Amino acid sequence: MSIALTGAEIDQFRRLGYVVKEGVYSAAAMQPIKDSLTGIIHREALELQERGELDDVFADEPFETRLAEIRFANPAACEHIYRAIMGRGGGGFHGPPMLAFLRHAPLLSCIEGLIGSDIIGSSVYRIRPKIPQWDHGEVPWHQDSGYLLAHCDVYLIVTCWVPLVDVNVDNGCLHVLPGVQKGGILQHYTGGHAGYLEVPAGELPGVQPVPLEMRAGDVLFMTNMTPHASFANATRMVRWSLDLRYQGSDAPTNVGEEPESYTPEREPVTMACYPPEADFVIRDDRHPEREVVDPSEFQALRKKYDRTRAFSPGRGWTPLAERRG
Repeated sequence: MSIALTGAEIDQFRRLGYVVKEGVYSAAAMQPIKDSLTGIIHREALELQERGELDDVFADEPFETRLAEIRFANPAACEHIYRAIMGRGGGGFHGPPMLAFLRHAPLLSCIEGLIGSDIIGSSVYRIRPKIPQWDHGEVPWHQDSGYLLAHCDVYLIVTCWVPLVDVNVDNGCLHVLPGVQKGGILQHYTGGHAGYLEVPAGELPGVQPVPLEMRAGDVLFMTNMTPHASFANATRMVRWSLDLRYQGSDAPTNVGEEPESYTPEREPVTMACYPPEADFVIRDDRHPEREVVDPSEFQALRKKYDRTRAFSPGRGWTPLAERRG
């Protein structure tokens, strides 16, 4: 099935910095990654139970509530499982369902309408389990470019935010500031809420935030300059979502480079937008052999950067937002 953004939807994306496309992922398309995440939860919960650190693994709870129930019963166990899911930074899961999710044909049809037919998978994809009663799940106002190097401000990097469950204000849907992306980068500060980068509320443009309530499988498309935030989850379920990022072939990338080449001495303008993680080719019309379609190749590429981390925050690389804040 081919799903493409309409002309009106592309126009909204360009005017307001975001658009929601309904039904991009079917329930069947989302199930493999939900099963993989459930598998991680079950494995880690059983290990904790065997060590006497968790009484109940809540095996009968569905995907939407299981991690939340563990949280209510044992916050420390929940945080352990959360770290196992997230890996380093949130992109630690790179099993076959992750590549399939990134290469989902209806999503790529939409992306093509925004950046063209040659598509690079930006390294910074993230799994987002927003757990009830946990401050770290609340993400303050920011732009994704706040985490990228400054020379990438001029390029469009599309964020695709995909809820795996229905989302609303109560469980922590995303809020956006429409039209603000046209003004470029805002001042970001380190040490914001829960340790995130943050644009303080008092320094945001005077634009009414828009809460985006969505169904599972819908996709929110945003620019890298679109301010967004999410707030507390006041329910007894986990607000599961993924954010995926794509860029055109004109934007800086580390495809074909070794992670060891990213050193503190290297000029930032020669670097990928986010050096510590691997970019990968999703589509290349002229050289399809460059496309990463094999899950084992994808996993090896991700692990190579995870293992090396030769150029990461705190070891010579200063993120754009830290230089500005």
